[in-house]
Formats: sequence, structure tokens, C-alpha cells
Amino acid sequence: MKNPRTGYLSPMRPRNPEEQHRAASPLELFFDLVFVVAVSFSSVQFHHMSVEGHLGSGLLGYLMVFFAIWWSWMNFTWFATSFDTDDWLYRILTFVQMTGVLVLASGAAAAMEDHDFTMITIGYVIMRLALVSQWIRAAANNPELRTTAIRYALGIAIVQAAWIARLFLPETAGFIGFFVLVIAEIAVPVWAESHRATPWNTHHITERYGLFTLILLGESILASANAVVESLHTTQNINLLLMIAGSGLVTAAGMWWIYFSREHHTLITSLRTSLTYGYFHYLIFAAAGAFSVGIEVAIDQAAGESKTTGALAAATLTLPVAVFVIGIWLLVLRSELSRAGNIGFFTGVCVILLGMPLASILPVAFTALGTVICVVVLEIDKAKHLSAAPN
Repeated sequence: MKNPRTGYLSPMRPRNPEEQHRAASPLELFFDLVFVVAVSFSSVQFHHMSVEGHLGSGLLGYLMVFFAIWWSWMNFTWFATSFDTDDWLYRILTFVQMTGVLVLASGAAAAMEDHDFTMITIGYVIMRLALVSQWIRAAANNPELRTTAIRYALGIAIVQAAWIARLFLPETAGFIGFFVLVIAEIAVPVWAESHRATPWNTHHITERYGLFTLILLGESILASANAVVESLHTTQNINLLLMIAGSGLVTAAGMWWIYFSREHHTLITSLRTSLTYGYFHYLIFAAAGAFSVGIEVAIDQAAGESKTTGALAAATLTLPVAVFVIGIWLLVLRSELSRAGNIGFFTGVCVILLGMPLASILPVAFTALGTVICVVVLEIDKAKHLSAAPN
């Protein structure tokens, strides 16, 4: 599929969905790393708003900004699994999308705190229109998929015009318009793929989702570690900080273990299942990105620097982890586990949520304990399944 004559363009033909041993390309990995900047900026702003006592508005702003991050990443990822030619034009248009990510990231604070989505919209539209160019190119090279590609290009372009128009609406109308346009965005792939589905390499696409999950968890660990290091200079309760840090690492390891405990590629078998898999990851990704906020709030509480206290402060950690774990259960594990396994798994989830009304280090400890219980249940259930399987 790749043209060795780098001075020329390769025909943008569909990649073979049965291609063996296809792995994420260096360009895809580079693309993901740029998105970490946007996730980091939005989670940092969420943290600042949480400790200032604006938890509700911070959460809403984070979820709105994260939609732009997630949707842009997902659309590139699914396009790349179908049409990655890796020639010079494909690379340049990908770099344009990466530029849009950085513009979007620069507007995260203004969007979440002041409801000013100007920079978010500009960055988002840059990313989306660059993808329109890719779809036009795919339409020109694939008569059998031309209608699908044109539907994508037309649908995306129309919605981008609406995003720009939204900036000129009054605040209330613009707020409502945001959610209307979210529905329009997620409807475009349904409309386009209903004519004729583009080819997907299920192993490649699920690997891409797994890699992005790793990046999100890694960003959360880094943010939490930075918060611990900064707090070492301002608090005397070193033992409490170390307990929070240790519990946070255990929780992150448990989240990683749960996500990768079962194969994902078998979940994508049709248009409906591919949409379910892709769209459901909004919750999983957003929860993974918000995980660091809960650890940072716990650290701020230990240092006496947070205006958000009690159950609300604990919820910044327990709820993202619970959403992450339940999301993976709904998407992957529910049908894989035995009845006893499902009961045991939800025992772990309940332990996570039981930490919410508790004080001091207990919410962090209960969250770590709950994820460990989920992991242990998964491994016991897997061992029983393997022992019962015929040789």
C-alpha cells in the first residue's frame, strides 16, 4: 500500500482489513502524543476548578472539551485504519490536524472557565476540515466507496460551518446548540457508513484504542506524580502523601489490568458493533483522563488547599474510576465473565463507590482496594475458564 517513490502520491485505496500483523504506525503514535497536550490542559483546568469549589461547572466544561478531543482523535483513527497511504500528502494533512489539536488545547482554560469556545472551535474546525480533504481524496480514488466518502466529506463540512455559526449565538442558545451539534457529529458516520461500510482492520483499530488508553493513564500518573512532588515542599504530612501516591499507582495499574484483561478485536463484527465500540469509549477515555484530577484533589486536601471537601472531593476520584471500570465491563467483560465472576467484579465496584462518603485517605484506599478486587476476580474467572476448557 505504500509508495516507495516518495515524490509521488500513492492511490488512496482501502487497506486490506485482513492484513496480518498490522501495527500502529510511527505517525499514528506521534499523532496520539500531541493529543496528550489537549487532555492534560483540560484535566489541569478541571483540577483547578475543583479545588476552587466549582466542581459541577468544571466537570461539565471538561466533558464538553473532551468531546472535541475524543471525536477528532476517533475520526482520524478510523479513517487511518481504512486509508492510511503514508505518502507525503497524507502526512502533511495529519500534521495539519495535529496543529489543530494544539490550537484546541490552548483554548481549554477559556472554554471551561469563561465559556469562551472560540479557540476550541478554531482548533476543532482545523482538524475536521483537514480530514474532509482526506475523504475527498478517498472519494477520488475509490469508485466503490465514493458515495460513502462524499457523505463523510459533505456531512463533516456542513457541521463545521454550523460550529462556526454557533460562536455568534447568545450564550444560552450557544449552549443548547453545542449538544445539537454533538448529535449531528455522531450522526455523520452512521449516515455515511449506512451506504457502504469502509473496511476496518479490527486488530489494528483495537490496538489504537488500547494505546490511547495507555497514554491517558500515563498522563494521569505523570500529573499525579508532579502533584506529589510539589506538595512535598508545602506539607508536613509526608506519610499521607506517600499513601495517596501508592494508592494512586495501584489504582492506575488496576485500571490498566482491567482494560487489557480480555481481547477486544472480537467485539467489532458489524457497523452497529463498531459504532458501539467507538462511541462507548468516550466514557472510558474521559474517565481515564479525569483520574488524575481525583488524585490531585486528594493531595490538595491533605495539604489543606482545597475548597472542595467531603464526598464531593472523594467523587472526583471514585466516580471516574468507577465509570472506567463499569464501562469496560459493559463493553467487554459482561459476556465474558461467569455469573459468579460478574458478582465478584461488581463487589469491587461497590468497594470503590463505598469510599465516596469517607474522609481523609480512605476514599483513595477504597478505590485502590476495589480495583484490586476486580483484577483478582478477573484472573480467577479466567483460570476457571481455562481449566474447564477441553484440551
